Amino acid sequence: MKTFYNKTYYERNNGYMDEFALTLLWSVSVSMFPFGGFVGSLMVGPLVNNFGRKGTLLFNNIFSIVPAVLMGCSKVAGSFEMIILSRLLVGICAGLSSNVVPMYLGELAPKNLRGGLGVVPQLFITIGILVAQIFGLRSLLASEEGWPILLGVTGVPAALQLLLLPFFPESPRYLLIQKKDEVAAQTALKRLRGWDDVGPEMEEIRQEDEAERAVGFVSVLKLFRMRSLRWQVISVIVLMGGQQLSGVNAIYYYADQIYLSAGVKENDVQYVTVGTGAVNVLMTVCAVFVVELLGRRFLLLLGFSVCFTACCVLTAALALQDTISWMPYVSIACIIAYVVGHALGPSPVPAVLITETFLQSSRPAAFMVGGSVHWLSNFTVGLIFPFVQVGLGAYSFVIFGVICLLTTIYTFLVVPETKAKTFIEINQIFTKMNKVSEVHREKEELEEFPPSPRGQ
Repeated sequence: MKTFYNKTYYERNNGYMDEFALTLLWSVSVSMFPFGGFVGSLMVGPLVNNFGRKGTLLFNNIFSIVPAVLMGCSKVAGSFEMIILSRLLVGICAGLSSNVVPMYLGELAPKNLRGGLGVVPQLFITIGILVAQIFGLRSLLASEEGWPILLGVTGVPAALQLLLLPFFPESPRYLLIQKKDEVAAQTALKRLRGWDDVGPEMEEIRQEDEAERAVGFVSVLKLFRMRSLRWQVISVIVLMGGQQLSGVNAIYYYADQIYLSAGVKENDVQYVTVGTGAVNVLMTVCAVFVVELLGRRFLLLLGFSVCFTACCVLTAALALQDTISWMPYVSIACIIAYVVGHALGPSPVPAVLITETFLQSSRPAAFMVGGSVHWLSNFTVGLIFPFVQVGLGAYSFVIFGVICLLTTIYTFLVVPETKAKTFIEINQIFTKMNKVSEVHREKEELEEFPPSPRGQ
């Protein structure tokens, strides 16, 4: 693709770009994706409140199909600008979907399956990465002729979603609490559950509606001002920041170099990378099945602890790999251990917790905050890590280890277990943590559990 950039520039200007200009143009192309993710995160609140969860996901396909067509045609059109614009658009798609899909699934799911369904989006992200790694093998589409096809393939899942998603129900919580359409909410809930007796769940949604009636739409600014949401907001920022700043992108950045130093042939490194992607998928599958058994808090503590240990050992292994012959193999073991740890907790669980720790009125704003932290952290690591790596070398992983440790400590001290609890029960835990047992409705999101009509 860099060759294409340079060739296109030559055809326009009768001269090639210098190395700095080419690197800068390529860096802009790469960084447009996380920047687009940040922009998409800022769009979450307005879109889900106006179009609903399902409606937003349908609208979001525009930001996948259009750039896929543009990227697929960029070589024929002789335009690298089309690629840069497309990276921005597909980043917006990722920013929206990475926030709206967990929100949608979390609101659809019964409480006993909410964690497992909440991890499923991360599972398909890892499957997507693995598919991209396979298609990106030099023997398949990572070639001068194949790269436009590789970029254009991104529109296929969006086209499938555009065909299939209209047959799915809208979130019952959105229909009842925000649209005030009880009949539509009940119909959607019956379709989702497969039986007619949805009275208890409808009652729970009504109680949530009652608890929030005076609040209305909670903006991001209001979210930060509300005392009753203080620890929830801090937890979102810490967990989403910890997820991205814990070094997961740096591990993948370093992986090829470590594989080469362990004696893996240069042409075979791509296959080892695919193997690492397969481990990522396998461990995320495990997370889907154990999140309801072991709980969200335990998986976060386990995952960040494993990542912390892997970073510490990897630092020592990289520092000693030139003096001790078997140290590169220890480095490979650390990479695999880190991927396992991150896939179990830090990757999938934070999005589940955003869904669970906020009620309907504040959930969109919470996802905007979480998504913004996620993508800005991703962008920062991508921008800064190459310079940190040059300056600190193997010791750059000390920084990531410290972040993993601090996130582990915070999770242990602050984050409660949320499995098998209703949204209101979870918020009552935070109500006590925030010391707002007497909450004024016009100022805060949640007061004490509203009385059930049956108990009156």
